[in-house]
This record gives sequence, C-alpha cells and structure tokens, in this order.
Amino acid sequence: MSIELKIPEVGESITEVEIGGWLKAKGEPVRKDEPVVTLESEKATVELPAPESGTLSQIVKQKGEVAKVGEVIGYLEKDGQAAAPTKAPEKKPAAKPAEPKPPEKPAAAKPEPKAETKAEPAPVMPAAQRALAERGLRPEQVAGTGPGGRVLKEDVARHAEERKEAVAADVSKAPGTAAGKEKTGVSAGREEEIVPMSRLRRTVAERLVQAQRNAALLTTFNEVDMGHVMALRKEYGEAFQKKYNVKLGFISFFVKASIDALKQIPGLNAEVRETNIVYHNYYDIGVAIGSGKGLVVPVLRNAERMSFAEIELAIGDFAQRAKENKLKVEELQGGTFTISNGGVYGSLLSTPIVNPPQSGVLGMHAIQERPMAREGNVVIRPMMYLALTYDHRIVDGREAVMFLKRIKETIENPARMLIEV
Repeated sequence: MSIELKIPEVGESITEVEIGGWLKAKGEPVRKDEPVVTLESEKATVELPAPESGTLSQIVKQKGEVAKVGEVIGYLEKDGQAAAPTKAPEKKPAAKPAEPKPPEKPAAAKPEPKAETKAEPAPVMPAAQRALAERGLRPEQVAGTGPGGRVLKEDVARHAEERKEAVAADVSKAPGTAAGKEKTGVSAGREEEIVPMSRLRRTVAERLVQAQRNAALLTTFNEVDMGHVMALRKEYGEAFQKKYNVKLGFISFFVKASIDALKQIPGLNAEVRETNIVYHNYYDIGVAIGSGKGLVVPVLRNAERMSFAEIELAIGDFAQRAKENKLKVEELQGGTFTISNGGVYGSLLSTPIVNPPQSGVLGMHAIQERPMAREGNVVIRPMMYLALTYDHRIVDGREAVMFLKRIKETIENPARMLIEV
C-alpha cells in the first residue's frame, strides 16, 4: 500500500515551501519517524519524517521545486511491499546459462542487465545518503571504497568532482564555446558555479533590504570592560555547570543587562505600527544563531522571568536544533529586541541590522585585551566593543547612548542585576 508524503503545515501564513533536498534515495528503506526530506520555508528549514516504516518508492518533487501545503511530493511503500525489490538481485537462475549450451545464448544475455541491478543495493553510509541527495545522484552511480563496497561521503564528493572536471573538459573542447577560444584569456580553474538562493536566504535578504528602506537606521557604539563578568564565570562556572549541566556563558549576562536597559529606554522595546508606536510590556529577546542554512533568530519568550540557567539552557537547545533543522517556525516569530554575537566568529566591530518590526539590535563582539587608562595608570583589560543599531523614528540618539551606557554599567558591575539599581 502506497503512503503519500504530503507537505505539512509549517507555520502561520506559510502556504508553500521549497524542497531543500531528499535525505533518502528512491528505493531506499526508511524507518518510521526518520527524516526523509528537508523543506525550506521563508522562516525556517524543517525535516519531514516518514509516517511509517517502508521504502521510498517515488519522488514527485525534486530539490529546488516549490510545493504547496498539502501537496504530495513522494510515495512510501509499507514494509510488506518493500521486500519485493530486494528479492530481485537474488536471482539464482544465474546458474541456468551454464545448462543450455548453444541454443540458450540469448538467455545468457539476460543475466547481464541483472548483474547491473545487483550493484544497486550497495550499502550507503548516512552521510553519503545526504551527499547523494544534495547532488541529485543515485547510489549505483558511485563506486564505493568503504568496507564491503560501502559508499562513503568521500566517494560521492570524488565522483561529483570527476564529473565536474569531465564536463569542464568537454566544454573547453567545444569549438563554439568561449572556453574553447584562446583569445578570451580564460584560464583553467576559473569556472563559475551558479547556485539558486534558498528560500530562507531570499527571505532574510528581503527583510534586511526592507529594514534599510523603511526604517531610519543609525548605529552608536561603546566599549565594555569584561573583567568582572569573566571573574564571575571563573569563580562560579564549575559549580554552575555541575548544578545545571550547562556552561555559564556571556550571552545570559547580556540578555539580563539588555532587559534592565530596555526598562529604562522602552522605545527600544517598541515598534512602529502604521502611524502608532506600540510599546511592549514584556521582553521577548531574539538571539541570533548561525545555522548551516543561514542566520536564524529564535526568541526567548518572557525573558525577564528567566534565570541565568534557563537562558543558557534555552540558547543551547536552540543552537543544537538549528544545526539539525529542527527549530519550530513559531520559535522564530515575534521578538521585541535582538542580540547578535559576532564575537564568536572573531568580529571586532560591526553594525548589525534591525530585524523588522523591532526598533533595536545589540551587537556583541570579540573580547580583546587592550591598554586602558585606570586612575592615572595604564592597565591591560579584556575589552569588548558594543554596537546598537536603532530606528531613529522612535528612538533618539540620546536614548540610544543612554541604553548602551546602562548596559556598560551593568556588565562592569554585575551586582546591579541583582539589586536592580
């Protein structure tokens, strides 16, 4: 019995998705709840699990094609019918060609195509399955070099590279192509690869351009001495990890400090809605996280009620699920203010872009030891540049400077977070 693989509802207002890539090849066995295909919406990348165990019998929509919610993109054969194809390679009549001598030569030709099908079920490692799906290849096209002829991820990459080189060689030999004309001066190794933008990347691009076009964005900077926070992490980090099973990071300090500063400057926790300003009396803090598909911003709901441990656990969970494409669309929606930590990638200074309809984003950067003047002496301190990009339509420069100054004071004296002064 065939089971339809349909596009599920992946979020409010999302009516269609793009096929990101099949994680299983046609004819490959699938276990119940095992991811079969990735789906890219304008807000997140999700995986579609198999509703039952069986075999992927048909792929209707290929990578890069668009499918509407509820549309069938493939078929799964339940376990009972999946066994039939696996018996085909078992053909013991292969001994028959030896029995009939001269007359049965045509019959002897029959096993040859079957010998080809025998190579099809070569074992394929999970990483290689994904690589095959990404490149639109079938397992039988790739020669396996692993134990027992297993197809490895490296085999897929090597095959794709060889195929690319072969195509490039053919193109260069063609008399009418630019590559074949020496006068163009195009040398080997200068090929170009055209890859369509993913749906998520297109949406991110559109929203960033929208923010630049519709808001009056301005960025102000400050720097903060991270010495006291680093000392706290050193003193209590081990006990914190033992108790909560998560590391005490820097981000929880900045979430707490941001909430404290937002209470002082409520315009940065507001948004412009038509001709009105909407002030939020709750603090849903978005934390920018890099995933394989691009930047995503999951939201800490009511972050003002969360402890340090709850913030660190939530962010760790978001980061893990972002890598696995398992974030829910509703976790990426909303947010009243955003924090982006470019410092984890080594950024010393940058100007983050506001995530509309929010009016502010705080950019954290790398910690760098620098000489600083303290009470008439030059001392080496661990310093971090902070950047605040804000919507000048509802936040004045004075308020933006005060916001960063408040964060600086709170981080440099973390006790203020406890006594709220």
